[in-house]
Amino acid sequence: MNTDRFALRHIGPRKADLAPMLETIGVESIDQLVYETVPENIRLKQDLQLDTAMSEYEFLSHIKKLGDKNKQFRSYIGLGYNAPITPAVIQRNILENPGWYTAYTPYQAEIAQGRLEALLNFQTMITDLTGMELANASLLDESTAAAEAMTLLFSVRERAQKKDKVVKFFVDQDALPQTKELLKTRAIPLGIELVEGNPQEIDVNAGYYGILLQYPGASGNVVDYTAFAKKCQENNIRIAVSADILSLVLLEAPGHWGADVVVGTTQRFGIPLGYGGPHAAYFATREEFKRQIPGRIIGVTKDTDGKRALRMALQTREQHIKRDKATSNICTAQVLLAVMAGMYGVYHGPRGLKFIANKLHSQTATLADAVEKLGIYQTNENFFDTLSFKVDAEAVKKEALALEINFYYPDTETVQVSLNETTSLADLNDIVSAFAKAVNKDFTPITELLDSTHLGTGRQTEFMTYEVFNSYHSETELMRYIKKLERKDLALNHSMIALGSCTMKLNAAAEMLPLSNPQWGNIHPFVPVDQAQGYQEMLNKLELQLNEATGFAGTSLQPNSGAQGEFAGLMAIRAYHHSRGDHHRDICLIPSSAHGTNPASAVMAGMKVVVTKALENGNIDVDDLREKALKHKDNLSALMVTYPSTHGVYESAIKEITGIIHENGGQVYMDGANMNAQVGLTNPGNIGADVCHLNLHKTFAIPHGGGGPGVGPICVAPQLVPFLPSNPIIPTGGDQAITPISAAPYGSASVCLISYGYICMLGAEGLKRSTEYAIINANYIKERLKGSYECLYTGEKGRAAHEMIIDCRPFKEHGIEVVDIAKRLMDYGFHAPTVSFPVNGTMMIEPTESESKEEMDRFCDAMISIRKEIAECSSDNPNNVLKNSPHTLQMITSDDWELPYTRQHAAYPLEYIADNKFWPTVRRADDAYGDRNLMCTCAPMEEYM
Repeated sequence: MNTDRFALRHIGPRKADLAPMLETIGVESIDQLVYETVPENIRLKQDLQLDTAMSEYEFLSHIKKLGDKNKQFRSYIGLGYNAPITPAVIQRNILENPGWYTAYTPYQAEIAQGRLEALLNFQTMITDLTGMELANASLLDESTAAAEAMTLLFSVRERAQKKDKVVKFFVDQDALPQTKELLKTRAIPLGIELVEGNPQEIDVNAGYYGILLQYPGASGNVVDYTAFAKKCQENNIRIAVSADILSLVLLEAPGHWGADVVVGTTQRFGIPLGYGGPHAAYFATREEFKRQIPGRIIGVTKDTDGKRALRMALQTREQHIKRDKATSNICTAQVLLAVMAGMYGVYHGPRGLKFIANKLHSQTATLADAVEKLGIYQTNENFFDTLSFKVDAEAVKKEALALEINFYYPDTETVQVSLNETTSLADLNDIVSAFAKAVNKDFTPITELLDSTHLGTGRQTEFMTYEVFNSYHSETELMRYIKKLERKDLALNHSMIALGSCTMKLNAAAEMLPLSNPQWGNIHPFVPVDQAQGYQEMLNKLELQLNEATGFAGTSLQPNSGAQGEFAGLMAIRAYHHSRGDHHRDICLIPSSAHGTNPASAVMAGMKVVVTKALENGNIDVDDLREKALKHKDNLSALMVTYPSTHGVYESAIKEITGIIHENGGQVYMDGANMNAQVGLTNPGNIGADVCHLNLHKTFAIPHGGGGPGVGPICVAPQLVPFLPSNPIIPTGGDQAITPISAAPYGSASVCLISYGYICMLGAEGLKRSTEYAIINANYIKERLKGSYECLYTGEKGRAAHEMIIDCRPFKEHGIEVVDIAKRLMDYGFHAPTVSFPVNGTMMIEPTESESKEEMDRFCDAMISIRKEIAECSSDNPNNVLKNSPHTLQMITSDDWELPYTRQHAAYPLEYIADNKFWPTVRRADDAYGDRNLMCTCAPMEEYM
């Protein structure tokens, strides 16, 4: 065994396993299986042109050298990004712990209670600090959260406002520059008219439906908006506030002075800068908007026994239900980062947060006093941690860079300084030194902090009073609390998670290690490019690697989720049509089987959705597609297509399909959800697409993190390269770039290290082999389950792609629903495959290439055993082992057992389970009860009754 080959560690089946697996499938070789699975007319004629694969040791040495090229300056740039202190107990036990970072989105609540509790803590912390009634479980970044606030308020306009076409939205001129630009991206396709100015000068009678305030402002200025908010409310103008989360420890909560939505980022709660991400944004609002709030909400309910249980509430799968009527295309959260930020709150508690905030504010007041003594004017009467000085910016910049310090320079006469949790007394003196040298004056070193405050509007209310925020302040206690929650969650470190469309593959330790390195973690996204040469080289190389994998000419890494990638791709297509004078092209064809985010993204991009039919075999109805393309040829903008199809099939007509769209003036957007079945065998460019997004958290090994981070870069054909997205501070994108998709220039840049490592260590041969084994493993499971479960869709030669859909609808005659199988699988130690998508009453299974034959056999044995249990069930007697699943330890060890089957059969139906038993901590969560009695904070259930 060649231990230098990373592919041997990444791909699950061993060499000796291949022959029996191929025999089970019924082929003689991998080549035969690929021939029978992937249409010949789309197969690549040559291998990918990539560098020779590195060993794990070579990669870690390489990434260390690259990291050394990033300059570790002290950055006081601010603009929503501040250097934090990540508590080591949180870094070691969450960020670096596969029990947390390899978990999937908590759709199966009973085996995700730990993660759900951590997210409930996060939501409670946010509602308390913002003064709002309801918060979601995080969004992507502050700027996109602000855009979601703008569109939420747009959707909830009163009937009269909609009738009068009130579409104006006022934007604070002191909002973050990246937020102002991103609002343009979202507003224009929806017909929202943005007006930027000073909120104090707004004409409340000018027909605005909403306003965005920055609190404190980007300049650091703190304004008391109490009277202003009252005036807005009297004139039916709803208020969104973009607020610094740490400032809310000392400043009055926006919810207490009239805000309708409060958004921001929790990055400074212990999340490394990482050149822009990933970080957890927050979104809080009033309960009256609970049906419109974007993203996920974690709610409290009860299980079958009446015990407290948690689960995702309300619009958990909103896009898949509402599709083009959805209020947002967001289907992800930044769960791993939200868990870390929430734990930061748990670890420090309200008293610790007050200490940090008070110290930071005192440092800022002390700095203001010291610099003003140099004769330099500071413009902010009230402030929290950011100061704005009127001075020769170039002179200060020269001295600051000599001291390896970064400030923000909004113009030639202004220097902004944002202090952070890491700032020391020595740092303050270095900052003052830079100003003193710039104006050629001496200064007296600071030896102690001033007590004076300059907040303007201090906080009057308590926050985070619940027990969880006042109990775990020693490392021992927090370590045990984190472990307690981890034990309640099933992740990849326990067993296979065979989720179709989600690609839960190995997230290799060698890919993850660089994320813990301060050479990569401590870089502010707006540092001068020459200070981030390691990042620039890595990101540029990754773009080239992704170009090669997709067959395209250009890549933008900016979109920080798959849904953002969809939106970015469609906006690039929109800009392309507009550049040719085709402003009328706004029809987007979408197959009925598409992911629910597709139609939601199309509407966000200002397009009108026309749905095309599917055939009985699940394939796109080409005749219907042609008919609709011809009907709308004068206005056709795009087709959105997933390949292989959402049904797990390589459709042989794909080139004909893309040809029809091009013949009628449209562009083809390919959803990259199933790219794991393409890399090295075919690619989007080869099938005729013009743009695709890639889920780096699927195909390219970034872990799901319990529901985020995700990254969704877009790769485009030559004609779309000019339109790749820009950033207002760090130049990115093409020469006709669209406005930003995400806040940071390169989105969640730090986790791109993972995909870069994945490609570098696998190389062309390893990437191709991974795709082949994804197909082998899927077809192996398909054949093993034959006779127990029917595979709903196959290709022309009877093969599945990298995933398959099994039909569970026939079991209704036994009184068994697909959800019963999902819950029973927990007793066997497995997370269920994707349930009821894209076909209701089915399961979509995707083993990925990383699972071993032994693990797949265990999964198949479990599924076959469950099938036998189904046969013994009766629709007129629901008291059976499936309907009562999952079975908890409390049930099994209870003195009372009146069920018509044994405890042994309930908990240990197969022999392998006894060796590694996973116990669900609650019985089935009651979704209906939780939605009727919405509870989304740590408050006791009695408070809601």
